[in-house]
Amino acid sequence: MTPPPAPRPDGPVRRDAREKATGAARYAAEHTPPGCAHACPVPATVARGKVTAVHADEVLRLPGVLAVLSHENAPRLGEADDPTLSLLQDDSVPHRGWYVAVVVADTLENARAGADALRVTYATEPHDATLREDHPRLYTPEEANGGHPAVRERGDFDTAFAASAVRVDATYTMAALHNHPMEPHAATAWWEEDRLIVHDSSQGSTTVRDTLAGLLGVPRADVTVVSDYVGGGFGSKGTPRPHVVLAAMAARHTGRPVKLVLPRRELAAVVGHRAPTIQRVRLGAGADGVIDALAHEVVTQTSTVKEFVEQAAAPARTMYTSPHSRTTHRVVALDVPSPSWMRAPGEASGMYALESAMDELALATGIDPVELRVRNEPEKEPDSGNPFSSRNLVGCLREGARRFGWEGRDPRPGVRRDGNWLLGTGVAAATYPYLVSPSTASAHAEPDGGFVVRVNATDIGTGARTVLAQVAAEALGAEPAAVRVELGSSELPDAPLAGGSSGTSSWGWSVHRACTALAEKLRAHAGALPAEGLSAFADTEDEAGQEPPYARHTFGAHFAEVRVDAETGEVRVSRLLGVYAAGRILSASTARSQFIGGMTMGIGMALTETSTMDPAFGDYVERDLASYHVPVSADVPAIEAHWLEEEDPHLNPMGSKGIGEIGIVGTAAAIANAVHHAVGVRLRELPLTPDRLLPHLPRT
Repeated sequence: MTPPPAPRPDGPVRRDAREKATGAARYAAEHTPPGCAHACPVPATVARGKVTAVHADEVLRLPGVLAVLSHENAPRLGEADDPTLSLLQDDSVPHRGWYVAVVVADTLENARAGADALRVTYATEPHDATLREDHPRLYTPEEANGGHPAVRERGDFDTAFAASAVRVDATYTMAALHNHPMEPHAATAWWEEDRLIVHDSSQGSTTVRDTLAGLLGVPRADVTVVSDYVGGGFGSKGTPRPHVVLAAMAARHTGRPVKLVLPRRELAAVVGHRAPTIQRVRLGAGADGVIDALAHEVVTQTSTVKEFVEQAAAPARTMYTSPHSRTTHRVVALDVPSPSWMRAPGEASGMYALESAMDELALATGIDPVELRVRNEPEKEPDSGNPFSSRNLVGCLREGARRFGWEGRDPRPGVRRDGNWLLGTGVAAATYPYLVSPSTASAHAEPDGGFVVRVNATDIGTGARTVLAQVAAEALGAEPAAVRVELGSSELPDAPLAGGSSGTSSWGWSVHRACTALAEKLRAHAGALPAEGLSAFADTEDEAGQEPPYARHTFGAHFAEVRVDAETGEVRVSRLLGVYAAGRILSASTARSQFIGGMTMGIGMALTETSTMDPAFGDYVERDLASYHVPVSADVPAIEAHWLEEEDPHLNPMGSKGIGEIGIVGTAAAIANAVHHAVGVRLRELPLTPDRLLPHLPRT
């Protein structure tokens, strides 16, 4: 027999590794109760208008079709906090792809055939799906995503910028981006009398339970939502999505279990995306490169269904010295799908623009890009005036430069060549806020010496099971192997969703508290444990819900080397390195995986990923992984992730910060800056595809 593999030097083997490798891990669509029917939603085929007729009678005659739900007969829903979930409640069509019906049948094939055959007629209305920086309906919202004020001003930007010795004024644009997790959104739902049970592909089953209870008019105690294995989400599963509501409605209507899996081609319209942005950045500095005036002005879009404003200007309020600052967001509501969270919402797009502008400032002042960032290191957070709980951006830049071999870099753009390849290197900084939410957890000691930790955390592929077992074992003074972690069900103690790089901090805090309390009980207990064992419960509402007197952020630095084909415009990233300051790293193996995963998404953001809006049809053109180009193994070069040892006593009992999103934040800018260094021409629109580069390449 082959011996088991030795533990990795950077941490224990992931707890779900065997289950995922052998197929024992079951995802939402892999639960099939007896008598399970299948549902297939029907998207609207007009960009705006009203449904005038749903010809359900024709489809109900087809083999295996059990029901057709539309606004004419669907169960009535309660008021939705999220209007994108007010499904089949009226005849309105706010954008192409909005669901107007759902067909339920005995097999998946029959459900698809019924959905394809369903005739729906519409009264169309004029639509507008084009974002422009001079759009007449642009307005300033009260706040952007995450509660950030839409507008912040300090000092007198206009006067300071006009008086600056060196000025940068540039506009950077990004098209929409889509999350495209490996596992499409899916749910299996059934009713047991008045009780609803759902297996859902979600980043937080507590929120899904509460939402379904409100929409369907049942007590929360009568709804169970299970999300024990989730195949990625990147924010698109951070809130309940239409599939789970439609599955529950169809199950109630038919009286049978119903399984609903969204086709990938429909995801672009119904599960959110990163909104396109037009970002103007102005930097005014002295000859020494120190910034005196900074403006970051963002134009973006939302839908007519709900307001979501990408907070792209928010990072500029944290990053650099800026006595005179203006950061603004303006938005227009268009007849397009509703944008939402995508990995590092706000920071990923905003830092691309800001860090590109910093590179332009470095070139204008003749100061090394690393040194320029060091010179603009603030003593306190510029916008709030609060001290940083910890800030080791300079350390990340210095360590990254050392590891990358930055010293001695020729700053002149467009001069390095290796045969037909133009060579360049670039750097960018990164930041992401430390977020934490109240959570509950329980810990139980069993008579046989084992422990059970229960918390409704969600492992979306990040390794939550592994990390929470380590947190528990440390608090209990036990070996991780003695701890069993139960998560992914709303029957467990309530916990927040996996999002905002806050999962481990939030769940880990409650687990640590519960295990610490249990350890105290065990020390006070004499003799053998009772047959029922001992338990402890924790709720971090008081601690995690407090507003801290510190600015708390994760920081990082990205370094990239690229090769640009002088004839075709193809860009290859030959080296990518990231160094991070993220508090205490709890699990080296899972942390490295998260950092590298974010950096890989950053490669896609810089070079391949884009969602093109067809203004005539109001539809995103790239609707599958054949046309929406995510990086594959051949696109990922020598990629390294490192971190600094950082102690921060102002976070949580573990001393950890979030790491799930910081990897993507500066990567696109580092690559774009490297492409400029290679080619000698600044392109300010992502992605940097060959067709955009070709007109600017040197002719031989």
